[in-house]
Order: sequence, then structure tokens, then C-alpha cells
Amino acid sequence: MGKQTVDLICGDIRSNLLRFALPLFLGQLFQQLYNMADALVVGNYLGQDALAAVTSTGSLIFLVVGFFGGMFGGVGVVIARSFGAQDGPLTRRAVGTAVSFALIAGGAMTLLGTLGCAPLLRLMGTPEEVLPLAVSYMRTYFFGAVFVALYNSASGIFQAVSDSRRPLYYLVISSVTNIVMDIVFVGFCKMGVAGAALATVIAQALSAALAFFRLSRVDGLHRVTLRGICIDRTLLREMLRIGLPSGVQNSVIAFANVIVQSSVNSFGSAAMAGNGAYMKLEGFAFIPINAFCAAVTTFVSQNIGAGQLDRVKKGAAFGIGFSCLCAAVIGVIFFAFAPTFIGMFGKAPEAVAAGVLRARICSLAYTLLALSHGIAAVCRGAGYSKVPMFIMLGAWCILRVSYIETVLHLFHNISLVFLAYPITWAVSGAAFILYYRRSGWLERLQKLQGS
Repeated sequence: MGKQTVDLICGDIRSNLLRFALPLFLGQLFQQLYNMADALVVGNYLGQDALAAVTSTGSLIFLVVGFFGGMFGGVGVVIARSFGAQDGPLTRRAVGTAVSFALIAGGAMTLLGTLGCAPLLRLMGTPEEVLPLAVSYMRTYFFGAVFVALYNSASGIFQAVSDSRRPLYYLVISSVTNIVMDIVFVGFCKMGVAGAALATVIAQALSAALAFFRLSRVDGLHRVTLRGICIDRTLLREMLRIGLPSGVQNSVIAFANVIVQSSVNSFGSAAMAGNGAYMKLEGFAFIPINAFCAAVTTFVSQNIGAGQLDRVKKGAAFGIGFSCLCAAVIGVIFFAFAPTFIGMFGKAPEAVAAGVLRARICSLAYTLLALSHGIAAVCRGAGYSKVPMFIMLGAWCILRVSYIETVLHLFHNISLVFLAYPITWAVSGAAFILYYRRSGWLERLQKLQGS
């Protein structure tokens, strides 16, 4: 392990967090290229309707994948705590349980995604000219969902033991593979949107295979063996206790975004394509925030396991502040260069205009979003995963959907739909600040450590 890991329990907090977060950032950057490559190739080779089909499925895909992805957050916290405490037997059982859970989750995602995509797309009001393409893309994508689950579990294991570099190596390889296959399948083999999805499936399978090949050969507590792949019911319950609220949170947010997407669909395929192009770019904007928040969650979990609560407090404060700073810089860049960025996906004027409009409305509010994610990361690392769930359920689902349903009954204006995001980010940010400053979460941890 050695050089691949960062010691989060000892040493300078800021430099170690940044060193740990940098590979996570680069890894997520390449992972985002999966979707980016699909959209760019499809938009330039197949046209506006195909681009609308690929990009509009994002909220539905995250509805399923996001639930299980949130659940894997609990896996990472449990492994990080046992690793921080240097409990070898517990760490090995946690790793085996994580892999077993990934196999079950992958099968469930395949069933839900392939069988449920068509009726859900119809409920979203997907235009008839877009619907067959969207169904084809989703069914092919979810055919390989087990690889998504397996890679997420492997990446979570690496991160839990402070190794954020190896997932990066595998994602670089698989991202390049995805881009090449996108061009081959869509541009040369004329396989349409299904070809773009198939390229993603193959790339995801490759990253999972590389990750588990390494995990089966590491000399450490996190080594994966066939004999060790089994479910420890006690550990699984703890993983579910921590991860289930995050999974529910992700799904609820995704459901709200499905409602938003349905509202955007009512403005036609140009609005769908422009909004979809922006959402692909937004994924890049959130990468530094998500990467640093993932680092903070691991940092908090490990230091709690090691009984170093003073480091928890200092690391949490730095993590939240740095995330907000990154978001502010990214927001200004996106606001200024929105026409150039959106135009990369196609030159249809109406689609570009819709994408630029959303960018200009949302980008300067990224700091509010980063604030929510930063405090949520601290809460998850400390085991208080229900707090982010309830706050985001209230602000990003109930309030967001209620707002959109109300304003669209009064004014059929797409700008008002896009305004739902900065408004609800502001509400969740205020709620998180109140909890962080007044709940006494750290004092409760100190009492538990002393008992």
C-alpha cells in the first residue's frame, strides 16, 4: 500500500486532505467523461433528438444508480472506521460484505432499469420522436449495471483505506476505452444510441475488472478473496443504517429532478437537448466539490475510529470552506463561458439558448450547493446520515417540486423552472448551517468516546 495511501490520521490536515482529494477529483473527472463522450458523439453524429434521448435519461438513471450509490457510502464509512482502529478481522469481514452487497445491488439495478425505463419515460412526458431512442439507451446501459456496482464497491474499499490513486488509474484506462468505442460504435458501426450505451458498459466492466484484480493481490487488511466474500449480518445492518438514508436521499433528489425534467420536456426537444447539455457540463462543475466532500467523509470516519476528535473538527471546517471556494470559482467560469461550453454539444440555436439560460441562472449559486454538500459529508462521516437525508428531502424534493408545480400553473416559462435549483440550494444551505452550529454533533461524539 505504502506510497499509494495518504495518512489521514496523522500529519498536516490541509495538505493530507488535498493530497487525498486530488486523485478523487481526477478520477471523477474521467468518470464524467463517460457521459460527456456519449453526449458529444451522439450530438455531433446523430442530431438533436438523439442528444435529447441520451441526456434526458440522466435523472432516471441516477434515480436507480443513485440509490445504491448512496448505500455504498455506508460501506465506506464502516470500512474506514475499522481501518482507522486497525481492527484486521473486522476490516476483512467488512470488505467481504461490501463485495457481496455489490453483487446483489447490481442485479437489482439491472432488473429495475431494464424493466422500468419505458413506463417511467412515458410518465415523464418524453416526446414520441425521442422515446424509442431513450428506451434503447437506458436498456443497454442497465444491462451492465452490475459492473457499476462492483466498481463503486471496489473504489469505496480503496478510498476507505486512504488509497485514492488506484481508482484514478483504472478510470483513466476505462475512460479512454469508452471514448474510442463511442466513436467506433456510433461513428463507424452506425449502432446509434445503443452503441453509445454499449461503449459505456464495456468501459465500466473494464474498470471493475482492473480494480478487483488489484484488490485480490494487495498485501493488506482490504484484500479481497473468494472465501472472504460473504455477508456479515451485523456489519451489513450497520452499513445499511448509515447508507440507506443517503440512498433514499439520492433517489428522492433524483425523483425531484425527474419532475423537473418532465417540466422541461413540455417545452420541446430543443429545450431538452439544451438542458441536457448543461447537465453534462454541470457534472464537471461539481467534480471538485464531490471529490473533496468524499475525502472529508473518509477523513472524519477514520479520525473518529482513531479517537482524534480535535482533528475531526479542524478537518470539517477546512473541508466545508475549501468546497465553497472551489464552487465560487467554477460558477464564475461557467457563467462567463456558457455559450462556448454548451455549443460543444451541437449548434442548434434554440438548444444552445436553453442551455445557456440554465447556466446563467444556476452557476453563480454553486457556492450554496457546495455548502450543503460539505456539511452533509461531515455528517455522513460522523454517522449522522439521516440529517442530510431529511434536509435534502425537504428542500430538494418537497420544496422544489411544489415550487415548480405552482409556478408552471401560473406562468409557462422555462426560466422559472431553472430557478428552482438556486432557490432550494439556498434553503438547504441555511438549514445545514443551523444544524452544524447549533446541534452539538461534535459534543455528542465526545460523550460517546468517553463512555
